[in-house]
Amino acid sequence: MVSAMRNPSPCTSPPPGRTGRPRSAAADAAILAATRDALVELGWSKLTMGDVSARAGVAKTTLYRRWAGKSELVVDAVAELFDALELPDRGSLEADIEYVVLQFAQLLRRPEARTALMAVVAESTRDEALRGRIRSAIVDRQKRLVVLGRERAQARGELPYEEDEALAGLATDLIFDVIAGTVVHRALVSCEPVDELWVSAFTSLLMHGLRGAASA
Repeated sequence: MVSAMRNPSPCTSPPPGRTGRPRSAAADAAILAATRDALVELGWSKLTMGDVSARAGVAKTTLYRRWAGKSELVVDAVAELFDALELPDRGSLEADIEYVVLQFAQLLRRPEARTALMAVVAESTRDEALRGRIRSAIVDRQKRLVVLGRERAQARGELPYEEDEALAGLATDLIFDVIAGTVVHRALVSCEPVDELWVSAFTSLLMHGLRGAASA
C-alpha cells in the first residue's frame, strides 16, 4: 500500500547520467523472478548473487551493474510483486478497502512473496540502509493505493477534504500502517486466515472505529 506522487519502476532504467547500453527489461524481469525462486528454495542465508545469475542466465557482472548486493536485489524482487497490486473503483470506500485487503492477503499467500518479505524485514533490523530501501521501494510506493482510495472517497463525499497537507500526509501514513500492519501480522505472524468474514469485520472496524464496531 507509496507516495502516490511517484511510482517509479525499481529497475527498468539506468540512473541519470549513466552511459552505455540501455538496460534490458526482459533481463531485469528474469533476474527478479530468479531471485524470488532462489530465496524460496535456498533461504536468505544461502542465497548468493552467483546462484541468481545462473538461474537467470546472465553474467554475475550484469547483476552487480544493477544491484550492489543481495539485500537490494531481494527488496526490488519483493517490490515488483507489490507493484502489481491494484485498486479498481468498487463504488464505495468500504468495498475498495475490502478488495485491496483481500488482494494483499492473496499476494502474501504466495511462497515467494511471504519468504522474501520476511527475509528482508528480518535482515533490515541490522541494516539501516536496507530499512531505507524497503521504505522507498515498497512502503512509500504502495501508499499510492491509500492516496487513490482517499481521493475517490472524498470525490464521493464519503470522506472530508483536508486543507492541511501535513494532516493529509499523516492520515495517509496512518491508514497505510493500520491496513498493511494488520494484514501482515494476521497472515505472516499469527498465521490466521484473511478470509472474507475477517476482512468484512476488519473493514467495519476501520470504517466505524471501536465504538461503532461494538454497537454494530
